[in-house]
Amino acid sequence: MKRFFLVAAAALSVTVALPAAAQFQKPEDAIKYRKAAFSVMATHFGRLGAMANGRIPFDAKVAAENADIALAMSKLPYAAFPEGSDKGDTKAKAEIWTEGDKFRASAAKMQEEMVKLNAAAKTGSVDNLKAAFGPTGAACKGCHDAYRKE
Repeated sequence: MKRFFLVAAAALSVTVALPAAAQFQKPEDAIKYRKAAFSVMATHFGRLGAMANGRIPFDAKVAAENADIALAMSKLPYAAFPEGSDKGDTKAKAEIWTEGDKFRASAAKMQEEMVKLNAAAKTGSVDNLKAAFGPTGAACKGCHDAYRKE
């Protein structure tokens, strides 16, 4: 039953994300949305990392659940980078808007790696999780290095 709700929540999240850009009345609304989506994704990705790095015990069920959520969340933030949302309480670099194709390619790479991480988590093998975690983390870091202010 819990799995059903996770899948339903993920499907709803993706459905809501598609028209999200049109829903932002103010740039700060977009900033708040994308920060929240990144925060939730980072929390669940971090739990996977803790298991992959041995900081917490590996639990196959928990890994699969966290991977599902991280994957769903990886699709949400990118609708929330409309023009004008580069100012205010944001760590987004101006290059997001001046290098839009590169930014979208970087996001797509992270999402592809997140799909692989999700599949690895579902195998129930900590070794598979470890193998997929590194490339996913590298894809995240690549985007952060290029497009996130410190």
